[in-house]
Amino acid sequence: MSISFTNEQRAYIAGFLDGDGCIMFQNIFRKDYRFGYQIRASVVFYQKKEYRAHLDWLHSIFKVGYVRERNDGMAEYTIVGLGPVMSVLSQLEPYLRLKKRHVQLAKNIIDVLSPKYSRITPHKLLKASRLVDDFKWVNYSKKRTNTSIVVEQFLKRKKFLSP
Repeated sequence: MSISFTNEQRAYIAGFLDGDGCIMFQNIFRKDYRFGYQIRASVVFYQKKEYRAHLDWLHSIFKVGYVRERNDGMAEYTIVGLGPVMSVLSQLEPYLRLKKRHVQLAKNIIDVLSPKYSRITPHKLLKASRLVDDFKWVNYSKKRTNTSIVVEQFLKRKKFLSP
């Protein structure tokens, strides 16, 4: 994804992400996945519905993801997928302040899952899953249920990993 915008715009968007945005990586159970879990990457920008036009502007710049209005008076612009998320983060990284640690964790996860390696294996999934757990600390998450422990138990139960 080639994004063309100014450094001033990058700095502004990075500040917006630092203040009213979220970078998330999650272990998502998927029946249709060979090893039962997917690692989902997301970047989300939040704003009151009355300022939705600002989120639409972001969408017009990045040209990925979607904007939706929630029932609680908020709107959000969501970008999902390892490639699109890393493309956005690489554009904004030099200007981020509060979310620098998030970007480093994201890079570590991508290094494990990167196409430069062969296909995903149970061991790679588990290694990336353990890195995903670290997002609990940078996002102050209290409700994570699909942790690397759950992923590991699943992989062992399905005999993808030795007990």
